[in-house]
Amino acid sequence: MSSLETLTVHGLGRVADPYRDIVPPIHLASTFERAADGSYPGGRVYARDGSPAYIEAEEVLRRLEGGAQALLFASGHAAATAVLQALEPGDRVVAPHSMYWALRKWLLDLAEHGRIQLAFYDNADIDGLRAQLAAAPTRLLWIETPANPTWEVTDIRAAAALAREHGAATVVDSTVATPVLCQPLALGADIVMHSATKYLNGHSDVVAGALATREDSPLWQRIRVMRNLGGGILGPFEAWLLLRGMRTLHLRVRAACANALRLAAELEAHPAIAQVLYPGLPSHPGHVAAAAQMRGGFGGMLSIRLKDGEAKARDVAARVRVFKRATSLGSVESLIEHRASVEGEGSRCPPDLLRLSVGIEPADDLLADLRQALAD
Repeated sequence: MSSLETLTVHGLGRVADPYRDIVPPIHLASTFERAADGSYPGGRVYARDGSPAYIEAEEVLRRLEGGAQALLFASGHAAATAVLQALEPGDRVVAPHSMYWALRKWLLDLAEHGRIQLAFYDNADIDGLRAQLAAAPTRLLWIETPANPTWEVTDIRAAAALAREHGAATVVDSTVATPVLCQPLALGADIVMHSATKYLNGHSDVVAGALATREDSPLWQRIRVMRNLGGGILGPFEAWLLLRGMRTLHLRVRAACANALRLAAELEAHPAIAQVLYPGLPSHPGHVAAAAQMRGGFGGMLSIRLKDGEAKARDVAARVRVFKRATSLGSVESLIEHRASVEGEGSRCPPDLLRLSVGIEPADDLLADLRQALAD
């Protein structure tokens, strides 16, 4: 096919006999018949580690990321934890201060119980990262960019080069950027991770995760084992829905990017707002780095900080009419969340911050909703 967009729209474009289905069937089988000699003529043994339900979605993602292989998981967290469970006991992990809060908590718990060594770096500070990698032998560098919920940007190419220099593998959580805007493997990362619940599916009706790898490395083989033995697999219907969602990925992401940029630019001048955090704004500290590694947009996620603090932030969230007050991101509908209260004790999120997942509604409707909610 002529482009990744066309490939994605067609879901690989495979049409099977005898019915010549335009949409692939759902493969529900959990086990597969042996031949009389004990072999498996269909090439499948058991669905936990080899369901044909995953074929199209994994292959679409592999091609979108430009990788060697891809794997689906039961959730984004299952995908991330499979990577970490593939490490040896005591391996050192260097992770960013700003990252998905549940994974950060899990990393801290692993370190507390002696499963890993853990060090943190400031997301955009390459010099600080260099110092952390040089401080002790490191097995894994974790990157999240743009980073939830303040959208710091890490220079993937520079960070991955440093990790390689120090013998560490680089994993990039690219959930917010999506392969439409950024391909971390092409920038030197070893593995890219997605919470496929978010933009890849894009309709708030699937919980899923995914990994893609630049090469079939020993670490990747261990991750395969962790998925199989850990059982963090995706159901056939969810895999089918994920493939359906990805068929409109490019259109949805581009529409969300355009809306988010317009909202960010107009809200930056609003008298009630102290700061708009969005990599597409020249005022954002990570704008130059984002422009260098993201193509066609800066994502659909932004945050606003209110001049009158936490009480005002909570009040604005309570008054919206079009935005939905809900956790998650990356779907067709716009969501708003007072993130610090959701994360709870230990959150690094400023209490005056509202996180906005900008959907594909008309931008005028979204702006009107926020303006009336911000009004005194």
